[in-house]
Parts: sequence; C-alpha cells; structure tokens
Amino acid sequence: MPNISTHLVSRFLFPLHEQIKKHSSVNVRKSMENTQWFSPEEITQLQIERLRQLLIYANTHVPYYQKLFAGLNFQPEKINVLADLQHLPFLDKPAIRANLEALKSNQARHLARFNTGGSSGEPLVFFIGKERVSHDIAAKWRATRWWGVDIGDPEIVVWGSPIELGAQDALRAVRDRLFRSKLLPAFEMSDQKVEGFLSTICEFRPKMLFGYPSALSHIAKHADKTGIIMRNLGIKVAFVTSERLYGDQRKQISDTFGCRVANGYGSRDAGFIAHECPAGGMHITAEDIIVEIVDSHGHPLPHGESGEIVVTHLASRDFPFIRYRTGDIGTLDDKVCDCGRGLPLIREIQGRSTDFVVARDGTVMHGLALIYILRDMPQIKTFKIIQESIDLTHVLIVTEGGLSQVDTGQIIALFQARLGRGVIIKIEQVSEISAEKSGKFRYVISKVAAG
Repeated sequence: MPNISTHLVSRFLFPLHEQIKKHSSVNVRKSMENTQWFSPEEITQLQIERLRQLLIYANTHVPYYQKLFAGLNFQPEKINVLADLQHLPFLDKPAIRANLEALKSNQARHLARFNTGGSSGEPLVFFIGKERVSHDIAAKWRATRWWGVDIGDPEIVVWGSPIELGAQDALRAVRDRLFRSKLLPAFEMSDQKVEGFLSTICEFRPKMLFGYPSALSHIAKHADKTGIIMRNLGIKVAFVTSERLYGDQRKQISDTFGCRVANGYGSRDAGFIAHECPAGGMHITAEDIIVEIVDSHGHPLPHGESGEIVVTHLASRDFPFIRYRTGDIGTLDDKVCDCGRGLPLIREIQGRSTDFVVARDGTVMHGLALIYILRDMPQIKTFKIIQESIDLTHVLIVTEGGLSQVDTGQIIALFQARLGRGVIIKIEQVSEISAEKSGKFRYVISKVAAG
C-alpha cells in the first residue's frame, strides 16, 4: 500500500504543480503506461504516425525545415516507414549553432533556453518547448514507477548541473520539501563533503537515490572505508544517468546501499532516450524517440552492430530534433525484454566518441582498455586519462601512498603496449581530480578524432 505522503504528492501536489506550469506530463505518463505494453509492431506503427505528424508540422511552421524539405523535394505526408527518415540529412551541433532562430517554430510560445555543459568542446545552446518538457518528465516518471517508487517517495539527488543548482531559490526549496526531494551538489567530493552527504542520507532515509554513477559510487566507497552502514536505510533503487555506468560502480552502489541500480540514458539536448527495467532491459522511450545507429560515414547499421546513436525526438515540434547526432556510441537489440513491454531495447551504450582512444597504428579502442590497467592497481584511488595527441597521453593519478618507479614503469609499458611503443605517457600524481563543470566525472577524454 503506498505511503500517504507519497500518494498525496503523486496524485495531487505534483499534478497540480504540472498544471500550473502548463505541462501535460500527467496525461502523457498515463498514455505511456498503456502504450508500453503494445507489441513491437504496434509501437513501430505509432512511431511512423507521430513521425509523419512531426515532419508535416516542421514543413509548415519551422523555417529551417521548410527550406531543407523544399531543396530535397521531400514530402513528409508520404512517410510510410521509419527508413524514410534516411532521406533527410543529420542535424548536428554546428547546424544548430548556425540556424538557431530558423529552427524555432513560428507557432512556438514560452520556449526555454537550454545549453549542454560543453565538456567535450563548445557548449550547445538550444530551445525546448512545453510539449517536449512534458514528455521528458513523463518518460522519467514512468521509468521511476517501474521500480516500485514514485514521485513523493523520499529521494536524494546527487547532481551537478549549474541549471539545477542555480535554481535553488526559496520557491525551489519549498517545492523540494513538499515533494520530499533533497539535492546534494556533486561539484566537490572532498572527504569532509562526502561525510556530510552520508550523514544527510542516513538522516533523510530516502527510498531512492538519483545521480551520476561516479558520484554515487564515490560516496559508497567512502561509507565502506569509514565503516558507515548504509544497507539498512530502506533504499529500494539507485537511478544513475549522464555517464557510462561501469560494472564495478554498479556493484559498489548496490552492495553499499543494499539496493538495485537502474541505469538511465539521455541528455539535455537529445531527451530521455532509454531506461533500464527490473528485468534488465534498456528500454527506448519509443513513443517519443526514434533511435538509429550509424557508422562513421553516416550509413545505418543493423541491430547488433556498434555505431553512433542518432535520435529523432517526436515531441520536439517547437524546436525539432530530427536525426540528431548525439556523439554517443551504442548498439541496438532485436530481442523483446522478459518484462513483456514491447518497447525496443538498446543492448549497449559504450560512451561518447571521445571516450575512445586511437592507437598510433589507427586502431580505435574504448578507453576501458586503459582504464582497467589503472583499476587493477590497488594503490590508485582515482585517475583521469587525457589523450592529447596520437603521440602524447597525459595520466592524472590520485594515490594512496604514492607510486613507485616500478609502478610508473608498469603503467607506461602497458599503455604503450596498447597505444604504440613510441607514444609518450606523461604521468602526473595529483592530490585531487576535479569533476567537469557540470559535476560529471570523465575517466577518459580523447582529443584525437577516430577515423
């Protein structure tokens, strides 16, 4: 039986909040909880119908697409299959920067200005309308309920986005108290800060955690190190997103907090793309999102093959995201999840293209090839690998007691075995490694373009 406070928030206070903000998220979520049980064929048909509507709207109201479709002699009303999308070019960050005003619908009202953190380059500015916001809220809300928790259940959020943290005014503080949500800033992870976080979590006794996997696993490690028991707090699930979730992080969070870990995949620009269900399937929010996987030349790849993730957000009429290149690398699955939902699956999300390193001979490999070298050395607390060029890789390391010459020699030898014998491996021991401006932590950054 749901908690009375949770029931009050999820059935009355939050819907009232959304109504005041002119969001349709409540009705969208209810619809999604119905359509998730459609067969894969029915979901595909739903996507085709919504895609056709989006493209017809864009052709009528969005200057950028009016010009593009005219130049291609593209007729959106004739869309019959999802593959018809391939007649359109990709939308990428340079195109958005160059056509920011032309991408706005002439019917759009109350657009909100957003930007990405720009951790891999120049930040991207774009706009989102209330329809898109409502659908993204609904998608996250539905996925939350898969795990037996709901809006209004006590929640700890470990986050670092300046947009969220900048909104901590009196109104936001009141809202968070009403919805029983507490935000812990992930910018600084000193021992003193983490001890404060652990104290807050113990006092708050949340039903769910939400945050970056690197931040939650770091907090969990500190709890283990200092002997603070967190398994008895009644936490049911930890939702992690915005970074790649590594296996050791999942185990650390699960073991320390005594809960399951639910991986989520999305971004501020691309939307809420996929979420893991209790049966282990990474379900695409297919009512709103069409996912394509393409190779380095932009050609579509079949299920099971790895390539760049391209998304079309079907609820983005006010500022359309059509065939948007995310820069992320992943693989689609053709299986149906054991949970019975017909929503399609992403088999694997390997990370951003900048999470891959390039050896001197041109071989492209995931940063994990280097990460595991450092993870296997118990004296290393944390690290960051920056591939500056094909000939130079910079390694920042925080240690427990320092590295010996033997340790340093071993790291250099193993890195060179993967990147190339003549590559310079510059190791720098530091006292701490800061997160990105967004609060995320990236273990690998490559400035070398993968061919």
